[in-house]
Amino acid sequence: MREFVVLGTASQVPTRTRNHNGYLLRWDGEDFLFDPGEGTQRQMIHAGVTVSQITRICLTHVHGDHCYGLPGVLSRMALDKVSHPVHLHYPAAGEDTVRALVSVASRGIDLRLHPHGGLAYGGNEPIAPGLEVRALNHRIEAYGYRFVEPDARTLLPGRLAAAGIAGSDVGRLVREGSLGGVSLKDVSDPRPGQRFAFVMDTAPCQGAEELAEGADLLVTECTFSDDDAELASQFRHLTAGQAGELAASAGAGTLVLTHFSSRYGDVATLAGQARVRAGAARVVAANDLDRFAFPQRRAF
Repeated sequence: MREFVVLGTASQVPTRTRNHNGYLLRWDGEDFLFDPGEGTQRQMIHAGVTVSQITRICLTHVHGDHCYGLPGVLSRMALDKVSHPVHLHYPAAGEDTVRALVSVASRGIDLRLHPHGGLAYGGNEPIAPGLEVRALNHRIEAYGYRFVEPDARTLLPGRLAAAGIAGSDVGRLVREGSLGGVSLKDVSDPRPGQRFAFVMDTAPCQGAEELAEGADLLVTECTFSDDDAELASQFRHLTAGQAGELAASAGAGTLVLTHFSSRYGDVATLAGQARVRAGAARVVAANDLDRFAFPQRRAF
C-alpha cells in the first residue's frame, strides 16, 4: 500500500477544525511519520493508523507545531512494544530540542538519532535508502524531505514464456541483465520510480525546487494567501501562489496544500490561488484526516 495520511494541517496554532501538523506516508509496509505536532497520537487514532509500522520519523525543523507531539508518539511506541529500530531524522541545529523531547518520552524502543545539516550534512546524498534532504529557507535551520524510488522494469510473463525462461532463471536474468542471448529489455517494460516530496516552512528557494522536481505527490506548506505576501516574506513562508508555481516548475503530478494560518477559516481561496499558477498539477487543499492514494506511475 502506498498512501499519504494527513493528521493535522494547522500552522502555529490549532483551530476548532485543524490540528497541529502531522503526516504519515505509508509505503509498502513501512510508515514514515513527518513533523508530529501536538495531538498527533490522538489524530492517529482518529485516522485509524497505528505506530506499529513507523520505521522513520522525519522533522523538518524544531518549531513546536512540527515536533511537540514527538514524546507522545515515542511513548505510545514503547507502550505498544514496537520492537524494530525507529530512526529519527532532524536538523543538527535542533539537537538540544530533540534530545529534550526524547528525554521525556517513555523508554523501551530502539530509537536511533540521525541529525543532518551543519557538520553532519555532506551534501545531496541520501540520508537513508531512497530518502533525501535539501536545505530550506526558514527562520531557523530547516530541511525538506524527498523519497525517490529507483527506476526499474516490469517483467512480462508472455515474453518470458516465449523466450523459455522460467523458475530460478528469471531471477538470474534480472540480476545479470541477459541470459542465453535474451536481454532483460526483451522481456520487460520500463517502470518509472515514484517520487514523494515534503516541503514545509520555507520561503521560495533552490532546495524546495530540487525536492519538488518530478514529484508524483508534492506536499507543501501554504501558510498565507497571495494577499498576505508581505507576511509570508517576513516569516519566510510560501503563499498559495508560490506553492502553485513550485508545482508547475517542478512538473509535479499532484500538489497537496497544508500548514494553513488560522486567519483563514476557508482555504478554498488559497487552493484557487495555487491552482491558477500550478500548471498541469492537480491541486488539493488538505483537511485533517484526509487520505491520498499514491498517483499512478507516470510513463517514461
